[in-house]
Amino acid sequence: MKVLVCVKQTFDTEAKIDLKDGKIVDAGINLIINPYDEVAVEGAIQLKEKKIASEVVIVSAGADKAMDAIRTALAMGADRGILVKQDTSADEYARAVALAAAIKEENPDLVLAGHVAADDGSSQVPTRMAEILGLPHVNVITDVEIADGKAVCTSEADGGTQVTEVAIPAVISSQVSWNEPRYPSMKGIMQAKKKPVATVDAVETENKTTIVEYSMPPEKAAGVKIEEEPEVAAQQLADWMLNTAKVEIKK
Repeated sequence: MKVLVCVKQTFDTEAKIDLKDGKIVDAGINLIINPYDEVAVEGAIQLKEKKIASEVVIVSAGADKAMDAIRTALAMGADRGILVKQDTSADEYARAVALAAAIKEENPDLVLAGHVAADDGSSQVPTRMAEILGLPHVNVITDVEIADGKAVCTSEADGGTQVTEVAIPAVISSQVSWNEPRYPSMKGIMQAKKKPVATVDAVETENKTTIVEYSMPPEKAAGVKIEEEPEVAAQQLADWMLNTAKVEIKK
């Protein structure tokens, strides 16, 4: 069984993001595999270790520097990679189209991805890919069992757990609680340098959305602190609510 994992290169989650002229300043920012996608990579490798998967292929859409994310996944234990060269300004729709084309060419038995990217938080790409490919999709899984041409997925649900069974091939996107990704070993890092990574151009697709500018949220106004005896504090609080906050009182 061939398992394909989609990964996105994102800013380090600990990085301090600065804006200039409505754009993100990425100078000096460390780039990593999206943590949710890293969980999907680990899940695929574990399927291979269990002899369920025979090959793990990593696919990433982005600029040349996304090759670093692919090499990290290869160092973890994946077999080969594909870089779909695409402008980083591509929106979720354009990325999904580009990735779906690469997936269709590979014809995998299972497609894995993190359910959301840490940078944009849109949680759209896996669902869009599944729709384009005409495949079933299960989201935010915390476990999966593969047998008899089916994937039995466990997902978090409000107040409980949901179990979904789908025929494969399928697209499955994971919650971060699925597993704990391994650190690449020195041996794995050395082996990753020799593993094949193909480069293909993304299918030309126009974005559905345009980002005009980025801006930081306005700073929160300072709060009001009343330090008095209860009787006085209650009176001052009531006065503030009526005359400053202008709370509407309905009888």
